Amino acid sequence: MKMVLLKPLKIDNPALISLFCRMKKIMLGFLIIFSFYSCYSPEKDCKEFHTGTFEFETYLNGELVTSTFNRSEDLEIDTFLGQTDTSSVRWINDCEYVITNLHPKNMAEKQPLHIKILTTNKDNYTFEYGLVGDPKKKKGTVRKVAD
Repeated sequence: MKMVLLKPLKIDNPALISLFCRMKKIMLGFLIIFSFYSCYSPEKDCKEFHTGTFEFETYLNGELVTSTFNRSEDLEIDTFLGQTDTSSVRWINDCEYVITNLHPKNMAEKQPLHIKILTTNKDNYTFEYGLVGDPKKKKGTVRKVAD
């Protein structure tokens, strides 16, 4: 078996050399930008949303409806379509909590709901939620209307 050694590429054209050097710089620039971008995670101020009065809008049977709720560190009172529910609030960490209905009317209302705040802005936050233990999650946005 005969071994063949590869010879280095020899470029004699100055225009090609210049183009090759520019391409290397561009690739290096992209590499640096993407490496910084991958380390970026948006700032979240979840503690700002632990307590206060909030509104959540959603579509129900094609109609936009609003739920208003007041939350303290350990209690949430929700008003939706004229009905009021009270739930306990248990914070897992600054950005995740579990609410459990204190007066469930059926088996479905007995299941606790896990909520995870994904991003925060000045007066609202985006979150994902689902029943505890259920892999299916939905997303929503809540607006803070009062402290």
